[in-house]
Order: sequence, then structure tokens, then C-alpha cells
Amino acid sequence: MDMKSVVSFLRKDRLWQAVFLLLTPFTAVWLMQFTYGGNPFALSFPVLVANALCIALLFWPLCTLVGRIAPCTIGIHIAAGSWGAANCFVNSFRGTPILPWDFSALGTAASVAGNYHLFLTWQMAAAIVLAAALVVFLHPERRKARLRLTTRKGLPLRLACLAAGLACLFFLLPTEKLEKLGVKTDVWDQTGSYRTGGCLAVFLRNTEFMEVAEPEGYSTARVDALLAGVEPLEPAAVPVQRPNIIAIMNESWADFESYGNLQLSESVTDYIRSLDNSIFGHAYTSVFGAGTSASEFEFLTGNSMAFLPSGSIPYQQYVLGPTPSLASLLKAQGYETRAFHPGGRTSWQRNLAYPRLGFDQFKCVDDMDVAQTMEHGYVSDQSDFAQVIWEFEHKQTGKPLFLFNVTIQNHGSYTDGDYPAQVTLTDQPGKYPMAEQYLTLANKTDEAFRTLVEYFQNQAEPTIILMFGDHQPSVEQGFLDKAYGVTQDRMTMDQYMGKYETPFVIWANYPLPEAEPQVTSLNFLSLYLLRYAGIQGTVYDGYLWQFQQQLPALTFVGYLDEKGRAHSHLETNDYAPLIQDYQCLQYNDLFGGDGRRSAAFGP
Repeated sequence: MDMKSVVSFLRKDRLWQAVFLLLTPFTAVWLMQFTYGGNPFALSFPVLVANALCIALLFWPLCTLVGRIAPCTIGIHIAAGSWGAANCFVNSFRGTPILPWDFSALGTAASVAGNYHLFLTWQMAAAIVLAAALVVFLHPERRKARLRLTTRKGLPLRLACLAAGLACLFFLLPTEKLEKLGVKTDVWDQTGSYRTGGCLAVFLRNTEFMEVAEPEGYSTARVDALLAGVEPLEPAAVPVQRPNIIAIMNESWADFESYGNLQLSESVTDYIRSLDNSIFGHAYTSVFGAGTSASEFEFLTGNSMAFLPSGSIPYQQYVLGPTPSLASLLKAQGYETRAFHPGGRTSWQRNLAYPRLGFDQFKCVDDMDVAQTMEHGYVSDQSDFAQVIWEFEHKQTGKPLFLFNVTIQNHGSYTDGDYPAQVTLTDQPGKYPMAEQYLTLANKTDEAFRTLVEYFQNQAEPTIILMFGDHQPSVEQGFLDKAYGVTQDRMTMDQYMGKYETPFVIWANYPLPEAEPQVTSLNFLSLYLLRYAGIQGTVYDGYLWQFQQQLPALTFVGYLDEKGRAHSHLETNDYAPLIQDYQCLQYNDLFGGDGRRSAAFGP
């Protein structure tokens, strides 16, 4: 073949079409990983192919439908880059990228999206430039003509594109096939999985966790053996009967002062720490920066996110019918059960989950009976606690009240330029504006809690109040490194667990017994509340009380042993059988079906 023939061949439209059809899925993967913040060249070739197949599944049929390769090429690159950027944003806000079950909580995300400010990384800026260059390159009429499939000659290629797109399903489904291409998901490190396995292929693999697998060794006989001889949780000796119980889960409430590395212009927990007849401690959570409903679920049910897929949303995925909880237990003992959250009614689908958990009534921001004051765009804790007092004053006569309150004042983001920082770092004022805005808000929580306590100090009806944090806030990483005293890449397991530590305080207007251990996790925290309220718990509560004598805290991230040492779930040690027993009981509670031992879990 002479040079003239080669040039003639290279000018053929079919070569241009083949190049763009075959190359686009790979370059789109590269752009996706680039905007996510990963190194696109770090993907192994099989992993690159796996993600390219995911994009080809969309791109090739789209070309068939549109009949023009150029706009489809541009569109698929923009979509891939946007997917990578979206995962980058979500990961920065809450610590995990986008997961399949997030799409069941789009309403919740939309309700708070206005308070978060998007940012442009250099990778995203470069991707915009590259996308613009692609548009310019494909714009000339000659190139656009070469990439059209709308002529009669293009029909066979259109059909081939459709067939090839559908053939991708053979390699992608079932998603376990992606394992052969090296695509692995790590429920303990979704961020890393998306970097090494690709944002699309790992997303697909995560759909495998939409249903919870039966634990190894699970059987109803094993459940019966574990429950045999376990007594219901015994209450502590308190001088009252059936006190009013108020449980407040305070949004993003953290205790950065406890690490001992910050110099603040004033303490943001000084009042709470000074309280008499109170218990102040710390509870470990399973989420960081976001995921409030997961913390609610752990506290109310005693179940742990450790045995559920990373980032799963229990209210949408698992609380699909009547579910035993602290609310249903207290309701059976004559309590009026109410829930209140000064946010949207449908956030995390609380409007559906709360009745299933045993709450008689749920109020949201639209139902508030008191005047609302705002802090950086959200209802303040002062207004929130005023509503708590209103609920107490309007409860049914002769009935004790159980009120579960989820606040919103301290919700992210912390980028309101018109909100003055009243609490600063004395050694580096102004360096971390997000953190200082958060600390200012936390200080207002301390002040609002004073108002609540002083009100109930003067009430005759016995009342116990618990306030705890759902997770730590997502603020500047530099501030977090400073607070923890170590950068994230150098953390030991003990220090890493510290990222998931939040404070709690228990106060009552009647004498509390001598304080018990002050380190726990949210799935065990309600046990302490029941005991200090003088309320007998369930058999499951009794089992959890025995369990936490050996492992005082257990979360999705890891657990603490009785000596305070932190362990990863990836370890193999003598605690593994004990944890597996807990997992079997939880599975029976949530997914036991006809074999569920209902009597052990409560009404």
C-alpha cells in the first residue's frame, strides 16, 4: 500500500468513527477519576476496562439513538467528569463518596444543599478546559459530518453500537463479575475503593450490599442459645418512678477540647461540664460529617451500623415496618412518645420511620409552636429547646413523656460570611473560619442547654435529660489535624477512632446514682438512659449490657476493649466470636422473618 492509499484510508469516515467510539469510554474514565481527585494512571488496565464498559453501556446506545457521535462524545465526557466531581464533593462533606442507597435520600440532600458551598479543585478547572477543547475540536463541520451515523450507510454501525452497548451487560452483570477485572469494594474505606477501582465500577459493586447477607454461622438455634438465660436490663436504683425522659441528639456536637491540643478564646462546653448531679462522657459514632439518621438508628434500636453496608440509610432500607426501639419500649410502659426535629418533615424519611419505631407524634419545623430564631440559616437550639419545653407543658395529664429531639442549629456547612465568629483559636485566629463558625455555634448550644436545665430544675415532675452528638462536623482538615494532634495519614487506630467520638451529658432533677463508665457508643447509650430513668429494658438490652462490659464501644469504624484499646474490624482476635454473636442477634431482629425472636427485642 503506497502513501496515497494510506492517506486515503486515514481520511475515511469509518476510521474517525471507530476511533471516537472505542476511545471515548476510556478517556471519559480518565476524566472521571481526574475530577474525583484520584490518579487516573493508577488504575490497572483491567480496572480501566471495567469502568470503560460501564460508560460504553451508556455511550454506545446513546450514539445509536442520536445518530451523531460528536455531541454524544462531548456529553459523555461532561457526565463522567461531573460524576467524579460530585463524588469529590460528597466525599469532602461526609467522608464517603456517593453510594447506591444515597438516591433514596435525595430529598434530604436537597433540603440542606443550600447551606453547602461547592468548591473548584485544580483538577476540576483543568477538566473544564479539556472539555472546552474537545468541543472546539469537534466543532468544524467536516469533523461533525464524519461522525454522523444518520445516513443509510451509517445504519449498520448504529445497530453495531446498540449491540455492543447491550453486550457490555454480559461483563457487568451480575456485578460480582467485576471482581475478575480487579474491581473490589471496601466497606471500611469507600473513598480508597473509588480511587483504585473507579467511581463507576465500585458504585456498581456496592449495589451488592443493598441487601444484607446472612451472617456466617447464623441460625435460629444459635440465636436461642445466645438468648438463653439472659435477663432483661435491670434499672439502677433511683428515687422516682417513670420520670419524663428527654433525649436530644444534637447535630454535629463535638468536644474538640477533650483532645487537649486547642487554645480557644473560651470553652464551648464549660456550663455542661460544670453541672452537678450529671454524667458527662463520650460516645463513639459510626459516621463522620454526615449520616445523622444512622446515629438515630443506633441510639433508638441498640443495633450497630457495624453490621450494615457502608453508608447505608436504615430508615429507608431497613425500617420498613413496625420496629422495636426505645420509643416502642417506653410506649408499652405507659409513656407518651413524641419526636421533634426543626427541619424538613421528609428528611431521611423520618415521617415514615418514626411511626414504625413507636412514636405517637412527630413535629417538624413547620409544626413548631414557639417563635423561631435562626443561626446561620437553621433553627437555633434556643428555639429548639423552647419547643421541647412546650411539648412538656402540653403533654397528656398523668402520662410521662418520652421526647426524642434531633436539633439542626450546628448543621454544616460553616461558610456563612455574615456570621461573626465569637469563639476563635487564640494562637491562630481567623486561620480556620469554618471551624471558628462551628465553635461559635457549639458555644450557643452550651448556653441553650443552660436554659433547658434551669427550667426543669424548677419542675416538680421528675425528668431526666440526655444530650449527645450524632457525629463530628466537616470543617477544615487543617483544624482537625490540629485538634487531634496528628495528621490523618499518621493516625493510629486509637487516634482514628477519635474522629468518631462525640460528647454526651445526662442530667436529672432527681438524684442520679454514682456514675458508671463514661465511654460508650451510641448503640449502647440508651441502656444508660434507661437505667438512670429506673426503667427495665428488654432481653436484647440485657444482652447488650453484658456485651458492652467486654467491649464498651462498637461502631462501624472499630471497637474498644475493656482496657480502652481500639481495634479494627479487619483484625482477627479473641473478640471476633463475641462480635459475631451480636451480629447474629441483630440480623434476627432486623431480618429474622418467621424465625425472629420478637419477645427478646420488645414491643
